Amino acid sequence: MGEFPVSLDSMRVAARALGDAVTRTPVLEDPDVNAMLGGQLLLKCENLQRTGAFKIRGALHRMLGLSAAETSRGVVTYSSGNHALGLARAARLTGSTAVIVMPSDAPAAKQDAVRAMGADIVPFERDTEESADVVADLVHRTGRLEVPPSAHPQVLAGAGTAALELLEDAGAPLDAVLVPCGGGGLTAATAVAMAEASPQTQVFAAEPALFDDTRRSLEAGARLANPKGRRTICDAIMTPIPGAMTFPINRALLAGGVTATDAEVRAAMRFAFTHFKLVTEPGAVVGLAAILAGRVPLSGRTVATILTGGNIDAARFSTLIGPDTDMKGNTK
Repeated sequence: MGEFPVSLDSMRVAARALGDAVTRTPVLEDPDVNAMLGGQLLLKCENLQRTGAFKIRGALHRMLGLSAAETSRGVVTYSSGNHALGLARAARLTGSTAVIVMPSDAPAAKQDAVRAMGADIVPFERDTEESADVVADLVHRTGRLEVPPSAHPQVLAGAGTAALELLEDAGAPLDAVLVPCGGGGLTAATAVAMAEASPQTQVFAAEPALFDDTRRSLEAGARLANPKGRRTICDAIMTPIPGAMTFPINRALLAGGVTATDAEVRAAMRFAFTHFKLVTEPGAVVGLAAILAGRVPLSGRTVATILTGGNIDAARFSTLIGPDTDMKGNTK
């Protein structure tokens, strides 16, 4: 995969660099669930990762690659929450500082957690402003280095360590892997890992039904944006358009894209809690929701999905896994 900015070897390098600074999260299965579904379901539990999501893997790997001068200048990024938390922790671990450009409607719990980690937040309006413009202005005015959520080889390699662990810990050949997809970094890294080490494994991008830019872009063969003004409970993957660095990888290697509705996502959160006792945020279970909805066949197969995060407050989680709710989690 020499034509891509990430490879299985670079993921192995990242795994060695990260060492014990990140958690080797478990790959869970349940025989009763497998019997009920008629296949082997594996959950890679990045909701149990440090900072509550896989994002610290890429953020810290990038921070570890900075020079002393770059570290002292500090870093800046855009994130709706999980990359923000990962980069804030990575900056603290490496003696740096972080500024995060966050949408003003990001969950308050994520904003509070970012501030508690010592990072500063610059809010922006996702429907009227471009996050890239806000970040570029901050880079120009402050001299900070941008650490993007996915568009850097070291960030991709760090994210890919989750896929590397899944490969090593699955215990069986994988027929398919579904990855919750926003900008497409973890999806691309997973696709590369499987293409190199397990080429029989199909990799699918999993997205909210109203934010299916990767699925539509794969079908069109070009990057297509999501319409402005839409909302989903899956705040972690409400991205505007597939990443310029990640989409060529995904276009070349993915088996396709699948979607799940907000109602299906809530059902998947309830399923993960009921059967695995896991707390997950909505965007983390889009792959599980698609599996449970039959978008990818499971019968007689081994299918895995990465539960990408668990950053959600108790009240919102309780509401979302409860009775019928709207997309803000309010009971109807």
